Amino acid sequence: MAETTYTVEGMTCGHCATSVREEVSELDGVRNVDVDVESGRVTVTSDTPLTTDAVAAAVTEAGYRLVA
Repeated sequence: MAETTYTVEGMTCGHCATSVREEVSELDGVRNVDVDVESGRVTVTSDTPLTTDAVAAAVTEAGYRLVA
C-alpha cells in the first residue's frame, strides 16, 4: 500500500471535495481518497504508488489544480 498527500487549490466546499474524490478514485489501484477542504489536502491510498501526473490529471478533470 502507498499513501501520498497532495495539495489541491480551489476547493471551497463539500461539493468540491466530492468532485475531487470521485475523479481520483477512478485511477487504477486507488483504495481511498480523503479530502480536507480547509487545508486543501488530498490523501490518496493506493495499491501501488501513483504518478503525480495521473493524480494531477484527475484533479484537473474535477476542475481544480494540484499544487504539490
